Amino acid sequence: MAKVDDRIEIENFTSPGHVQRVDRAKYQAMRDALLQVLPTGAPGLTVAEAKERLLPLLPDALFPGGDKAGWWLKAAQLDLKAKAVIAREATKPLRLHRRG
Repeated sequence: MAKVDDRIEIENFTSPGHVQRVDRAKYQAMRDALLQVLPTGAPGLTVAEAKERLLPLLPDALFPGGDKAGWWLKAAQLDLKAKAVIAREATKPLRLHRRG
């Protein structure tokens, strides 16, 4: 069983008030990589572009061969949007950027 400190609560802007407890190390690695690759301001990057750029930044010990990176990217994206750290542009495909 994971220690309490090994988990972190994340939010989802589509479900206000709902939190989910996830692995702290994986979340923080993904969050840091995502924030590193996202530009400040529009137009930003598509999710596919962001994923392509952040995969090499992820520790292989946590994401061997990029395994499960898509799920963690979505989790970080929704949490950072809920916390108003990043913004989503209403375009097709969806584009993300850091708030300036």
